[in-house]
Amino acid sequence: MAKTIRLTVAQALVKFLNNQYIEFDGEEYPMFDGIFGIFGHGNVVGLGQALEEDAGHLTVHMGRNEQGMAHAAIGYAKQKRRKQMYACTSSVGPGAANMVTAAATATANCIPVLFLPGDTYADRQPDPVLQQMEQPTSLTVTTNDAFRAVCKYWDRVTRPEILMTACINAMRVLSDPADTGAVCIALPQDVEGEAWDYPEYFFQKRVHHIDRLAPSARAIKEAAALIQRKKKPLMIFGGGVKYSEADETFRKFAEKYHIALGETQAGKGCITWEHPLNLGGLGETGGLGANLLAAEADLVIGIGTRYTDFTTSSKWICQNPEVEYLNINVSRFHAYKMDGLQVVADAKAALEALDAELSKTGYQTSAAYQAAVADYKERYDAEVDRVFHIEYTGDDFVPEVNDDLDFKKASKEFIEVTKSSMPQTRVLGVLNECIDKDAIVVGASGSLPGDLQRVWRTKSVGGYHVEYGFSCMGYEVNAALGVKMAEPEREVYALVGDAAYMMLHSELPQSIAEHKKI
Repeated sequence: MAKTIRLTVAQALVKFLNNQYIEFDGEEYPMFDGIFGIFGHGNVVGLGQALEEDAGHLTVHMGRNEQGMAHAAIGYAKQKRRKQMYACTSSVGPGAANMVTAAATATANCIPVLFLPGDTYADRQPDPVLQQMEQPTSLTVTTNDAFRAVCKYWDRVTRPEILMTACINAMRVLSDPADTGAVCIALPQDVEGEAWDYPEYFFQKRVHHIDRLAPSARAIKEAAALIQRKKKPLMIFGGGVKYSEADETFRKFAEKYHIALGETQAGKGCITWEHPLNLGGLGETGGLGANLLAAEADLVIGIGTRYTDFTTSSKWICQNPEVEYLNINVSRFHAYKMDGLQVVADAKAALEALDAELSKTGYQTSAAYQAAVADYKERYDAEVDRVFHIEYTGDDFVPEVNDDLDFKKASKEFIEVTKSSMPQTRVLGVLNECIDKDAIVVGASGSLPGDLQRVWRTKSVGGYHVEYGFSCMGYEVNAALGVKMAEPEREVYALVGDAAYMMLHSELPQSIAEHKKI
């Protein structure tokens, strides 16, 4: 018989989380740095009590709003490149429901966050309890069922022993680079306090290895042959390049074969702005350089990108009738998009294998292509310089083709209302010049992400943190706290419009209380 330890479900969960680790490229990290929590009906007597008794190495942070604290957890995990994360716990009912939006934000962006909402009584004897959602069609339905649609894994612990399989499956998803996102384990408040004899092996140290998935030899040969046939390639670096930590490999590959780069919102910040092959943002919110090349490209090499509608301009931006797609992605689902050639693999491993294969051929882009890329880069940089220095005077921007639009009146009203002649791009230009070179900017919603992708000049790796998979209003200030927790030595700036600020800035007091300056 295996040795056992008698613990409550909540105590066992805390002990289990303390013994989870991530290993990547030989480096080992505690998987969970801590827990954000708002404790009340459904989780204070249970998980709250267990954390009070013995939190282990987990740091407990008091949230001010359930959605806000979960945004902070997302910001932390995203900035840590998905190697470390936080759990979030709330009371049953409205506390749990508040986290659903954040869970959707995490899943849309493929960011690991563990949600531990309190739940109604599993034995149903006190029903209906405070904050219980009564559905006459099924008494098994609670508020937490809303998490099912926005999580990559969902479970409910209705008996103490269920915790073991729930936790193991949660770790499986949270550590999966191809299919990670939000995970929800709902905790009925009576079961949280139930004691059970857990086997000791459940609490052993578990190291979850994020292995670099190698590409097949067949896929690499086909990819190399495709590249050789093409004359005007464009490489896109998405978030997968960042999470694979393939920044340097990607840059060296592009330099070796003189292939131009285009950025997605998730990938921006892997390669700094001044690199001669970096043509900036691509797509609907992209800039002049990458979009000019995309219009005539005959090959798009998408690495770690989900090909969202903003990246592809709803599949319109590539106008060349001969264009084909080469998709390198650890996720088979994303690799199949755009009907491209699929290389299902880790970004770094795939680029290294592709480099080894291409090196045999002596492949290089043509002098004419390289000259065009240099021209697009020069034009793009000049355009950014221009919009960085625009100030309204009341006489600007009156295109002859738009005589029906009174731009003079609009710019006059802008000056009168704002008491400023500085449009948003001018403000970003000033900020870009003034803030520290290694500072991190955080954004998410409104018109800011569009202007940020077009014109923001990222001066250091990891200095750009924009959530645009869900574009969730209220992410900015709260995620900035998580970013600061992830990299306390760097200055962090939340760029936010007034509507998103008013919608949710709950963790600003928390940043002050914990001396985490944003």
